[in-house]
Amino acid sequence: MAGTLYVVPTPIGHLGDMTERARAVLAQVDFIAAEDTRVTLKLLNHMGVKKPLVSYYEHNRRESGARIAARVAAGETAALVTDAGTPAISDPGEDLVALCAGQGIAVVALPGPCALVTALAVSGLPAGRFCFEGFLAMNKKSRRAHLAALRAETRTMIFYEAPHKLPHTLADLLEALGDRRAAVCRELTKRHEEVWRTTLHEAAAHYAEHAPRGEFVLVVEGRPDTPPPSPSLASAVEQAKEELSGGVSLRDAARRAAERTGLSRSAVYAALVKDERADGR
Repeated sequence: MAGTLYVVPTPIGHLGDMTERARAVLAQVDFIAAEDTRVTLKLLNHMGVKKPLVSYYEHNRRESGARIAARVAAGETAALVTDAGTPAISDPGEDLVALCAGQGIAVVALPGPCALVTALAVSGLPAGRFCFEGFLAMNKKSRRAHLAALRAETRTMIFYEAPHKLPHTLADLLEALGDRRAAVCRELTKRHEEVWRTTLHEAAAHYAEHAPRGEFVLVVEGRPDTPPPSPSLASAVEQAKEELSGGVSLRDAARRAAERTGLSRSAVYAALVKDERADGR
């Protein structure tokens, strides 16, 4: 008789978020499939649990997944864990779950820590309808296609991002979606937890000058059901002036303001040049 695969969430930072049921399951299963066995071993040592660990991560998921499924199909019980949060959410664990489910193996998911839900709950943005977009692709063409598909999205959007990519991601979001309300959630549940309720424009400007540290979840407002009033050329020029103060050229300042406002780049540039000349610059 086949065994069971348990999907067990682990803390995203605060160890006190490990549930009693999750502890009990990890103590009872025959083995644990872990993203990084070193990280999971530290958690198990903290709980006083000793169990065999099997490596299961992005680059060995096919081979290791087949072996894990075979063992569970033969009658063993296994727990699937990730380094932090809920397995199978923006995680290769989804393939193992699908593999076991496809073979008729029982899969039981435990509720628990999940960074995207935690960030949404604290964001202050509409939470009735939302979509999780995970990590954006590194490839520029793929990123642009992904973001272009989200321009008309009315639901609140949630993204994961690493610190070294955050400035580029914020700039790309601003360019693709225009200025929107956003929550920048950093190091959730950890000692240096920070939730900054801001706008994409403010966040992009801040992190263009300040190096990000920690892990981030971005929660971004969806497109309003009713289009906002069309921005005036005067407001676009003011935004372009803000860009100029950062040291960019007139053309780049006009381009960025035009992208955020949806106005013609040539019109914004002409108005900006005229305004700068009137100021005697």
